[in-house]
Parts: sequence; structure tokens; C-alpha cells
Amino acid sequence: MDFSLKHLAATTLMLASLSAFTTSARANITPLQSATILKTFSDASVTDFRQFLGSLAKSDLAKTADFGPAISAFQGNKPLSPEQQNEIHRLLGIYARVKYGNVATETLRELVAIPTFRVDGVAQHENPEFIKIADKLKGLAQAFNLNFRNIDNRVYEISLEGAGDEVVGIHAHADVVPVTPENWVLKDGTRLDPFKVTLVGDRMYGRGTEDDKNGIVVALYAMKIIKEEKLPLARNFKLLVDTTEETTGDAIPYYFEHNPTPNYNLALDGGYPVVIAEKGYGTVMATFARRAAEGKGAEITSMTGGLATNQIPSTSVATLVSDKPAELAVSLQKAGTDYAKRNGGNFEVTAKVVGKDVKLTVTGVSAHSSEPESGVNPVARMLGLINSLDAKVALKHNHITDAARYAADNWGLDYLGGKLGVGFSDAFMGPLTTSLTYVGMDDKAFKLAVNLRVPVGKSPETLKTEIADKLGAWSKQTQIAAAFNYSVAEPMHRNPEGEWVKALLAVASENLGMEHTFGTSAGATSVHELPNGVQFGLARPEVKYTGHTDNEFKTVEQFLLDLQIVTEMMGRVGQLPKL
Repeated sequence: MDFSLKHLAATTLMLASLSAFTTSARANITPLQSATILKTFSDASVTDFRQFLGSLAKSDLAKTADFGPAISAFQGNKPLSPEQQNEIHRLLGIYARVKYGNVATETLRELVAIPTFRVDGVAQHENPEFIKIADKLKGLAQAFNLNFRNIDNRVYEISLEGAGDEVVGIHAHADVVPVTPENWVLKDGTRLDPFKVTLVGDRMYGRGTEDDKNGIVVALYAMKIIKEEKLPLARNFKLLVDTTEETTGDAIPYYFEHNPTPNYNLALDGGYPVVIAEKGYGTVMATFARRAAEGKGAEITSMTGGLATNQIPSTSVATLVSDKPAELAVSLQKAGTDYAKRNGGNFEVTAKVVGKDVKLTVTGVSAHSSEPESGVNPVARMLGLINSLDAKVALKHNHITDAARYAADNWGLDYLGGKLGVGFSDAFMGPLTTSLTYVGMDDKAFKLAVNLRVPVGKSPETLKTEIADKLGAWSKQTQIAAAFNYSVAEPMHRNPEGEWVKALLAVASENLGMEHTFGTSAGATSVHELPNGVQFGLARPEVKYTGHTDNEFKTVEQFLLDLQIVTEMMGRVGQLPKL
């Protein structure tokens, strides 16, 4: 037989062997054995998967490992047991890492270099940077012999066809949150370009390395490998690359207005091993109309914060005008230092004269707003500091001091809703979180957003009513005029059923050495309202998530492990006889 007929025979045998396949079977290849295999091979030493398996079967490791019979059966076109089938897919993931790890890393560099963040006044689908990344993804898909469709520059669809009608949707997104370039500085003073991958040790710094261009890359290369190795699939895969995940979230709904919804949906934009619950996303937007400053003293003319509601920045800067700037800076520095000491001492306050103004800076630790506990919020601390200055530094009162009073009275430094008295928690999903994030200012108003992450236990309408009643009472009592806008989405909580989630849980937990249990997330993804939607990585829950933060990074080791895991997952889920 020539190679194509031989391969077809192997394909038939592999599919036939799956009739008794169950995901309770483990792949008898440990992380230590995987590491040994990776040390043995380089990308130059492998040509294709079968050659890789042949070389592995002849290596010293095969004498002590348990995967020899699986390789022999696969190479001999014989039916595979469930355990052997899983071992072959484990080795497929390792092969992906060996063969394409370096080139996949370079592709990540190329995608990060395209600054796909929201530009005010420009629709995302009309932004030239999104057209550029669409062209890049189209070129990759075509080079990988995958089908590519650009759905009106809202969603980029890349397909891997199999037998049957079922579709598994793999979700990732091309858009990123905005950056404040001057904040991208390492502790040793090294300045980073957010849109250029900078390798420092094992860390690849760059916007999108963790959220979520890494997800696009590993999915693409997993599909490439399965396609070029002609591995059988019992169903179809579609990689759906979203363009508005970080902003309006309207691209995926637009896609589903024109295209069928996949039967199963996996977001490579969350946590390992398998996340079955997501908190609801909410916002309390307070708007303070600009008003002329009243009283005597310095005037706060501007203040910065997060550039998006889902982003806790590393710094917040207030600009003050005074006829005695040097004296003001000294007073603010003393007051700020005292305030920091009284409130944990885990942030820094500095006051400096810059030109004719005084710049008051609070430096904390940036974080994704879904994980406020992993950061130190400088926005909340700046507002609390401003509100505490009355007895120490003479300030004129205006819309910014109104906002500071509002923030200090109702939200404070607590991020659990305790100050306002609206906190609650779920045993599995965790507590409600409330983070002061976005700060916006124009010639008409000063805006301040609180980002909510809402677990099950209280309906969105009940929570909105509670918050509105309390803020309304505060506004009436203080006579501070503010307009409030509320939005709260339902949380997602799935009952995981079926062979597909068993397979997902096994692949992730076995490769990562994690507990074999389902997880929950405070972050909402594009599968939030989709059928059979779960998160499948790519973040480890025990490690701080750096997406949305200054100095965002992904380690090379974890990126390559993600490639390995996603490839194994696609092969395994793709060949299950029933999901």
C-alpha cells in the first residue's frame, strides 16, 4: 500500500476502536515522562507524527515507560484500547510542542505587534488594525489548509472539518484592553513596548500575550497538526476569533445572527482545568456634571484611572492647581504618606511640582477587575485620599471632590460591597466584588465606574434595586447631584454532563498536575450564554492573571504547555464517538 492508503486504513481502525471508548481511561504518561520526551527531541529532529512516534519507540524511555504498546498498535494500524487512544493523543500534544513550539511563539509575536485596542469614535470592524489582523489570520489559515471566513470583520472563523454534523466552537479574541505605555516599566527600570514581545527570562511581556492572542495561536497550530497528520475526526471544529470581547461584546451575537451556534463551546480565555461557572458582569456608572470650584485653596483639575471598566491600573494621577505649588506638594506628600500608613502601607503616594501644577500620584498594583484581591487599587485609594484632605490641605470643591466623597462614602477601599452593605457570597462561586476602575472626563462631566462581578444568590434586578436605593438615599442626604446608570448580567452556572467535559477535565488536570475538579471564574467570556459553554484554560488559577495589567506577560513554558494541552484536547474530543 502507498502512504495514503496505509493512512486511510489506520484511520478506519482508529475510528472503529472507539466504539468502546470511555474517558475514564487515563493516559499513562506522567508530566515527568513528558518532560523527558521534550528534552530528547528538538524541532529539527522530527518530520511528522509517525516518525516522531517511531523514534520515541526506539528510545531508552520506551523501555521503562508504558506507551510502547500504544505506539506499536498505532503504527501497526491495529485497534487501540481506550488507554492507548489517550496515550496517542498525549503524545500528539507533546509532538505539537516539539514540532511547532518555536514557530508558534513567533506567530504570537506577530499578533501582539498589531495594536488591536478600541479607538474612540472608530467602530471596531472599521479599525484598520483589525483588518490587518484579519489578513494575518487568513494567511495563516490558508497556509495550514484550513477554511477561513471573515464575517464582516466582526468574527474571524477558521474551520477544521470532520465527519458528522456536530460542531465544537473554540472561542478566543483578537481585541485587547488599552495600555498606558508609561506604566510599562519593570522594577529594574527596563521600559517595555506593550506591542512588542519582550523576552525577559522565561516571561514574554506584551499586551495580548495572556489575554488572548495566545489562545488564537495555540488553537490554530493544534488545528494545523490534526489537518496535516490526517487524523480522523468524528465532528467539526470552528475557531471563532471575537473582535469585541473586551468592549461591547456585540461581535459574537452578530455572528450568531448569521450563522448556526456550535453544539459545544470552549473559551480559551479563562482558567484551567474546566470552568463551569462565571460571575455576572456589572457596572455602576456615576456621572458628575462639571461645576465651578467653590471655596479656597488648591483645585483638582483632572484625575486618571483605568482606561476600561474591567481594568485596575497601577497608578492614578491627580493634577492640582495652586498659587503656591511647592508648599502644596509638601503638604500633599505628608498627608499622602500618613494616609498610606493608615490604610495598609501597601501603596505609595508621591506629590511633585511639574511645571506650574502639582501631580499627586498613587501607585498600587494593577489587576484584572475580576480579581481585585490580586492587586492594590490606586483609583479607590486616590479618591479616598482626596476625600480625607479637608482637614489637612485646603481644597476647592468641584465635581472631582464630589466624586471622591461618593467613592469614599459608598465603596471605600473594600472591594466586597461591604461599605455599601450589598455584599453576599456563594459557596462555589465566591463573593460579589466591587472595584472602582474606569475614570473618564470631558468638558461636560466626570465619570467614575464601579465594576461588579456577581455570583448566584441574588438576582440582577434585586442587586440593582438595592444599590440604587442606597445611592439615591446618599445623594439626597449629601445634596451631591449625580446620575447613576446600572447594568448587571446574570451569572452562568452549568451542570457539567457528558463525555466531552470528562475528557476536558482529564486532559487539563493530568497535564498540569491539578485536582480533578471543576472550577469557577469571576471573569465572563464569550461562551457565557452559549449552549454547553465552558472555559478551558489558558490561565492557571493558582497564578496571578496578568491580562489587563501593566507589564502583561505569558511564560514561554506555559505557552508551550498550552499548545500541548489544546492539541491533545482537540484530538481527543474530536475522536470521541459521543460527547
